[in-house]
Amino acid sequence: MKSSPKLRPCLWDGLVVLLVVVLAAVCALAVWSRGNDGGELTAVVTVDGTEAERIPLKDAHDGERTYSGNGYTLRVLLSPEGIRVEEADCPTQDCVHTGTITRGGQSIVCLPARIIIRLEGGTVDKDAPDVVIG
Repeated sequence: MKSSPKLRPCLWDGLVVLLVVVLAAVCALAVWSRGNDGGELTAVVTVDGTEAERIPLKDAHDGERTYSGNGYTLRVLLSPEGIRVEEADCPTQDCVHTGTITRGGQSIVCLPARIIIRLEGGTVDKDAPDVVIG
């Protein structure tokens, strides 16, 4: 019976391991150093999959906009602090019950009207929880 050959690492194996470690470190630094200074808080309104409007909230001094989609109408109130759907004629009213959104990454969705309002940019609150369950 033949014995299996003894495998020993060679120089090329060490170089491959070193390359993988360096590549992983570069990717990690790219993700973590990017940060989210975010710039100004901007509301992005999408109607039926198409971006309808971008509104910098710093310029929105108690403004009001109306959006229509799929036979439904939403009345949206804007302020420098956030954005909310004041009134909608959709049957579920989920967009109205969402309330005011104030941080980047938050969104208001009206499924019957196919309208999405999301906030982009802004600063990240380091003390805020990542996920709330319950």
